[in-house]
Amino acid sequence: MCCNTANHYGFRRMENHPAACFCGCDDSFPCGPRLITKERKISRLEQHLEDLRDEVKAVEEYIAGLKKKK
Repeated sequence: MCCNTANHYGFRRMENHPAACFCGCDDSFPCGPRLITKERKISRLEQHLEDLRDEVKAVEEYIAGLKKKK
């Protein structure tokens, strides 16, 4: 969601990402630095990888449950 400050009124969003504000106000770390360190980037990527692995596990369990219902 855009912060709607005077600088952002009329800001044209990309068609493929209508819910994203590219001014950075809707970043998950809105008060954080715009440039992140290498260590922070690695940390974020490792967390994302862990989240993806959890999602894969959940999908595999769901598929196994569907196969049992046959």
